[in-house]
Amino acid sequence: MREISNKNISIVGIGYVGLALAVLLARDNKVTAIDIAQEKVDKINELIPFTHDALINKYFVEAKNGARSFNIKGTTDISECAGSDFIIISTPTNYDPEQNYFDCSAVESVLRQINDISGGSDKKPVIVIKSTVPIGFTENIRRELNMDNIIHSPEFLRETSALYDCLYPDRIIVGCNEETSESARDFAELMKNAAEKEIIDSLIMSFSESEAAKLFANTFLALRVSFFNELDTFAESKGLNSANIINGICKDSRIGDFYNNPSFGYGGYCLPKDTKQLLANYDKVPEQLISAIVCSNYTRKSFIAEQVIERATDIGGDSGEIVIGVFRLTMKTDSDNFRNSSVLDVMEMIRTKGFNMIIYEPVLPEGSDFCGSKVVNDIEVFKKQSTLIIANRFDPVLDDVKDKVYSRDLFKRE
Repeated sequence: MREISNKNISIVGIGYVGLALAVLLARDNKVTAIDIAQEKVDKINELIPFTHDALINKYFVEAKNGARSFNIKGTTDISECAGSDFIIISTPTNYDPEQNYFDCSAVESVLRQINDISGGSDKKPVIVIKSTVPIGFTENIRRELNMDNIIHSPEFLRETSALYDCLYPDRIIVGCNEETSESARDFAELMKNAAEKEIIDSLIMSFSESEAAKLFANTFLALRVSFFNELDTFAESKGLNSANIINGICKDSRIGDFYNNPSFGYGGYCLPKDTKQLLANYDKVPEQLISAIVCSNYTRKSFIAEQVIERATDIGGDSGEIVIGVFRLTMKTDSDNFRNSSVLDVMEMIRTKGFNMIIYEPVLPEGSDFCGSKVVNDIEVFKKQSTLIIANRFDPVLDDVKDKVYSRDLFKRE
């Protein structure tokens, strides 16, 4: 294995992916972390934890106390990527429902700026797109910008465990062509050298195959979530015990006892947008399953909303006297991010039926209004005021009122 270290690396876009990569690579390389948010940049430079990734926060504290060595600098100036050996792009690509496609404008903007900065240089950096993009994007943007030094490497990181996933990856995938195959192998070695896991498969493939691997992987996870949610819908409708059925299925080693905990639907930043993008890439290609996964998620949320309304009505009678409490908007127990959360869609479906709702969500200001519902962050007041409480993920703080909690969190885990 080639030792690829002591490199100058710039990372553009310091979300949970970019930050995890920056912390990982700054141990053995010089890393410049670039983001438009001055607050993030300041905290990086002051080694102040600012995420819900416990391992990243631990590393920051150790570095601040001198127990760990980092070579990392935060900046808002993208021109500081000049002279880098590798430039990693991890800016967001949100799904645009009007265009039925990812909005890759942030990635394109960064690439154009990099092209302007390094255009006159004899030394070309290896530019790695880590952002999730449509199938065919990398090849097209290389041609459009006449930049032959771009490769693609999908990320498979969990939001609250991103650094751990970098240290112990299941695999490293890099998309390239024949001319950039050496750069692709160098990047794969860079990531493997930075990891703690001893044996890591690195898979080198074409640009479009690399992009497809990311979208299909997340769509399979969405499929698995949808399968167990539909199982749970059936069991609830028929008066059966979902947990017993799931345990009976998942003891089969071919299926496995993981990613099988029912929920209000798959949500978060990745799965909803990646499934829709993959479906968009199926234009003029025969399919039934991918569209069914997308539709299934809407059906599940509708079922959940109906169940909540039925139970709340049974408890409170007249809907004017009913207050439905929403315990957390986030999809994961340890997260502070509720972007594209399935809970939001369930809330909207309930709200259209005229029910009053209050929210317990510590990341929102006490007493504030969120989508027409008041935030009540005194947990005892919240529990007292709620006729029925809905919780995508159960928390022991609700134990004393569990008789009026509606949750499909059967196994009390993610």
